[in-house]
Amino acid sequence: MISPVSSLTSGNVIKILSWNLLHTNGATLTDILTLIRAENPDIVTFQEARPELDILPHELGGTYDRTPLPGRAHGTAYWSRLPVHTKPTLYRLPRGVIVRRNAQVIDFKIFSIANVHLSHGQILNRRQLKTTADILPKHALIIGDFNIVGPVFLPGFQDIGPRERTHHMLNKLPLRLDRCLAKGFSRIEAKTLPRFGSDHRPICLTLRQHA
Repeated sequence: MISPVSSLTSGNVIKILSWNLLHTNGATLTDILTLIRAENPDIVTFQEARPELDILPHELGGTYDRTPLPGRAHGTAYWSRLPVHTKPTLYRLPRGVIVRRNAQVIDFKIFSIANVHLSHGQILNRRQLKTTADILPKHALIIGDFNIVGPVFLPGFQDIGPRERTHHMLNKLPLRLDRCLAKGFSRIEAKTLPRFGSDHRPICLTLRQHA
């Protein structure tokens, strides 16, 4: 078990991981437990999470929730040793031709996190990002697999994630798809972890919340 935190106050330093697990032949439960125990994060967000992750709170304690994409077995999920304020809320995002997307918003009372896996279309995924930003409070993070190529301009938010490439399209073209945008937070550290288990590298951030 990882020791829980009983309360949160403004000015907290939090450590957060995000990882697209690859839903077919991707990261295993053992891979995930190894990463969490090695990095000791406060919060982890997952994309392409499968039902076998549902055992995480039994292994680690804390809180957990998984939301499959419409019509799919996999979707977004989170695990946290920090207390949540309410059950995560699911927000439907502008949909693409094939896959319907959503944002899993986790409310920690003094801040919220939107866990996203956005579409591949470069206009559509920016519309989805703007839709997500519009529902978030003063202190918030948007984190996950953005599937965005190039810079992101989102009023009020700063791109505070690591700058290293996190995915190789067709095992050839390096892309920075896994990102974190923040408002009301400053970055202490941001790094990309070694690739294993999945076709995406995990990202890891240590952040301080502003008053």
